[in-house]
Amino acid sequence: MTYVLTFAEGILTFISPCILSMLPVYLLYLAGTPAGSEIEGPRRGNRLIVNSLGFVSGFTLVFVAMGAAAAMMGTLLQRNRPLLLMISGTFMIFFGLNFTGVFKIGFLGREKRFSPKVDNLRFPGSVLFGIAFGFGWSPCLGTFLGSALALAGSSETVAEGMLLLLLYSAGLAIPFIVSAAIFENIKSLFGWFSRNSGTIRIISGILLIAAGIWFFKDGLVLALA
Repeated sequence: MTYVLTFAEGILTFISPCILSMLPVYLLYLAGTPAGSEIEGPRRGNRLIVNSLGFVSGFTLVFVAMGAAAAMMGTLLQRNRPLLLMISGTFMIFFGLNFTGVFKIGFLGREKRFSPKVDNLRFPGSVLFGIAFGFGWSPCLGTFLGSALALAGSSETVAEGMLLLLLYSAGLAIPFIVSAAIFENIKSLFGWFSRNSGTIRIISGILLIAAGIWFFKDGLVLALA
């Protein structure tokens, strides 16, 4: 359940409005194309795919390292595992309420923007771009990444915490790479997601709240056992 959830959170991060709406811009960056241009030609398309692999590698390194740190902190408190599960569930519920707009959590609303140099971008630069993305903070990334880190903090081992964040990264990376490979054929989908962004936010937030309640319940059952 935990593994499936963290993978799903990666996918929800990808389709969330503040990530998906920026996807064409990210892909133009990775193709080495100025904003407002088009991605054309097989050579540029191949560069886009290679650079996309570098980009997802960069943010995966950051997220897995964060998962290891969260798990290390959690292993120090394993005697209180039921409490950790309840705390993780509570965080997930708050993150879900924040994402649906019921209330706003200040630090999750902060966003760091960066303007990378895109001319002749190559694989090493794409990895650095992905690392910058991993450390950059956006409302959507903060919500789902925070939830995944909460789960990593309640894991039993550091390896498990790293695996959880690897699965989260995979959930975000796989649709990103697929989008890069078929970008020219899915442009019309961006408009549909934009028109339905409010509904997507609400459904994603509700799923996060439901998962939080599930983990809180598990922690409570263990505490009362």
